[in-house]
Amino acid sequence: MTAELVRGQNHTLPQTRLEIRISAGSPVVAGATLADESGTVRGPEWVAHPGAHRLPGLEVSRQAAAGHRLAVDLEALPEAVHRVTVLLALPVGTGGPARFGATAAPFAAVTGLDGTEIATFTLTGLDAETAVNALELYRRQGAWKVRAVGQGYATGLAGMLTDQGLPGAAELAATIQEAVARSLARSVAPPPPRTPEADRVRQTSGPQAPPPASSGPTAPSATGTGPGTGSGPGTGPAATDPALPTAAAPTSGTPTPGAAAPTGPINYAHPRRRPSAPPAPPPTPEPAQPGQAPQPVAGDATGWSMDERLYNQIWGMFEDLARAVAAYRSAVDFAESRMGQELDRALSDPRNRIGGAGDRAREEARAKRDELTARAREALDRDLGQLAAEAAVVEPALPAAYAGWDNPVWHAHRIPMELPMALRLGDLHLPERADLRIPLLVRLPQERGIWVDSGRTASEAAALMDGDRLRRLAMETAVLHAARLLSVYPPGEFSVHVIDPAGAAAGPLAPLVDAGVLAGPPAAGAQGVASVLAHLTRRVDLVQMAVRAGAADSLPPDLDTGEQLLVVNDFPHGFDDRAVTQLRYLADEGPAVGVHLLMVADREDASAYGPVLDPLWRSLLRITPVADNHLADPWVGHAWTYEPPVVPPGSRVLEQVLAAVTTARRAAGR
Repeated sequence: MTAELVRGQNHTLPQTRLEIRISAGSPVVAGATLADESGTVRGPEWVAHPGAHRLPGLEVSRQAAAGHRLAVDLEALPEAVHRVTVLLALPVGTGGPARFGATAAPFAAVTGLDGTEIATFTLTGLDAETAVNALELYRRQGAWKVRAVGQGYATGLAGMLTDQGLPGAAELAATIQEAVARSLARSVAPPPPRTPEADRVRQTSGPQAPPPASSGPTAPSATGTGPGTGSGPGTGPAATDPALPTAAAPTSGTPTPGAAAPTGPINYAHPRRRPSAPPAPPPTPEPAQPGQAPQPVAGDATGWSMDERLYNQIWGMFEDLARAVAAYRSAVDFAESRMGQELDRALSDPRNRIGGAGDRAREEARAKRDELTARAREALDRDLGQLAAEAAVVEPALPAAYAGWDNPVWHAHRIPMELPMALRLGDLHLPERADLRIPLLVRLPQERGIWVDSGRTASEAAALMDGDRLRRLAMETAVLHAARLLSVYPPGEFSVHVIDPAGAAAGPLAPLVDAGVLAGPPAAGAQGVASVLAHLTRRVDLVQMAVRAGAADSLPPDLDTGEQLLVVNDFPHGFDDRAVTQLRYLADEGPAVGVHLLMVADREDASAYGPVLDPLWRSLLRITPVADNHLADPWVGHAWTYEPPVVPPGSRVLEQVLAAVTTARRAAGR
C-alpha cells in the first residue's frame, strides 16, 4: 500500500533500488545531495545536478522539466553517505514562475523499479521559495527510510546548499543554473500537458504483470523526464531477468475502449497519448493473432481530429524511443558495473590474481556481462522493430504540415482555411537505429524562434564542408521553413520579411521572390535593416499595448495583425548596436504577439559582441543545414541527430507549393 506522507513523516523503504518521480506545474531543476552522518555535504562532488548528473548510486535529469525520474541505488552509495536529499529549484532567466507559490504544488513519488509506489508527498504551502528540499532518504540502524521534508528557501539554490554545509555553495549554484540554461537552449520543448492529471506520476493505465521474483541484484532504471505513467519504455519490469533493466515495448496501437489491457511485458494502452474526452474513438488495430502484438495503425492516439491524433502519436513514438534507448543504455552500464564489482571481489584475494582461478573469474564475469548486454539488445531490437513498423504506417498518412517534402501529399496540397496544430522542422534519430526517424514537430504558432547555424564548427559534417556551400545550405533550409509556414497558414494571415544586408542570399531566396510571397523586397544595407526592424518593433509595441489595455479594436488600420516571420541572413553583418538590441527585443517579446524570428548565422561571426548575445542564442532553437547530433529530448536528454528537411533532387515541389500560396492569396483578394 502506498504511504501518502505529510511534511515531517517518514516511511521505511522495502528495497534499495528506487525511482524518485517528480511532477511539477512548470519546468523545475531536480538534483540530489549526498551527506555524511552529521548531515554535511562535503564538496561539489557530492551533488548530482544537470551539469554532473551521475554519481555512484545516483542519477538525475540533465535539464529542467515539468517531470523527472531520478534513479537511486542505495547499496551503491559510498559508505560515508548516510543521507540523500532530493532538491528542486526554479530555473533562472527562463521566463517561468519566479516562486513556487506561483505554480502548482510539486508532487514526489518514491517507487520501485516496476513503478509500484512506495511513498508519495505533495509539497504544499510554498510561497516565495525558489528552491526546496523535497525528500530525504536516510540510513537509520542499518535500514533506509524516506522522510517528507518540504523545506523551502527564498534564497534559492545557493541558500539551500549553504544550509547543508557545502563549501562554495554560491559558485556551484551558479554552475547549476548555467548548465540548465545550456540544456534548455538545445532541448526540444515538449507538447503542453493535456490535463492537470496527465502530469501526475501515478500509474493509471491498468495493472501490469508483476516483476519476477528474485533475490539477485537489479539495475537502476533509465533516468528521464516527462509525464510518463510508468508503463512506457524504461519503466516496466524486465521481461526475463530482474537484473536486466529492459523497457516495456513501445506503445503501438490503442485497444478499443473498455477492452482488457494486454498482458505481458508489452503495453499497448497508450497512457501518454489519451486526452480526457475525445469525441470519437481512434482507429482500432486489426485483431492480433494469439501471442502477437496488435498491428500499428496511423492515428491510434486519440484526439479531436486526425491531425491531433497523428501529432499525439508522433510525440508518443518520440518518447517511447527515448525511453527504450535509455533503458538499453542503462542496462549496458549496469552490466559493465556489475562485471567490475565481481572482478574486484574475485581478485581481492591475492591468491586468485594469478593462475587458473583468476582467469576463470575474469571469463565468468565477462560472460555474465555479455549475456546481460545481449538480452538488453534483444529487448531493444524488439522495441525498435515495433516502432519502425509504426513509423512505416504513420509517415504516409501525415498531412502536409507534418510530412516530408518527398511525401505525395504535397502534390494535392491546398492552402488551408485553418491553422494546423504543428509544423515539421526535420527528423530526429539515435545511433542505435539510424534509419528509424521521428518527425520533429513544433506547435503553431511558434513560441520560440529558430537559428539555422551556418558555422563550420557546428558539427563534423559542417567542418568538412566549404564555408560558402554551408552558408548557402543554411539559407536554403530557412527558405524551406518559410515556404512551409506560408503553405499552412490561411491566405493573408502570414507574412515573411527578409533582411539580407549584403545581398548574399539572392540565389536561395529566388523561389520566394519569384513567387511574390514576401511582404517586400529583401532589405539590404544598414538603412534596410533599420527600416524592417523599426517596422516590426513598432508592431510588437502597439499590439502589446492593445492587449494589455484590452483595446484591440483601436489598432491603426494600416497595422497587419497577421503572424509575421523575420528571416535574417548573415547576422551580425549590417547590424549596429541599436539593431542588435531591437533584434533581441523581437526574439524575446515577438512570439507572444505574432512576430517570429528565423536567423541564419554563424555564432563565431558574432563573437565580437561577447556574452551580450548569449541570451539571444539561448532563446532560439538551433537547427543545422547538415546532420548534427545537438538536440536533446525533453524526457531523457539523449543527444539526437537532427536531419534537416530537403527537397528531392529534380523535384519542383517547392515551386508548386509557392504557386499555390500565390493563387490562394489572389483568390482571397490579398
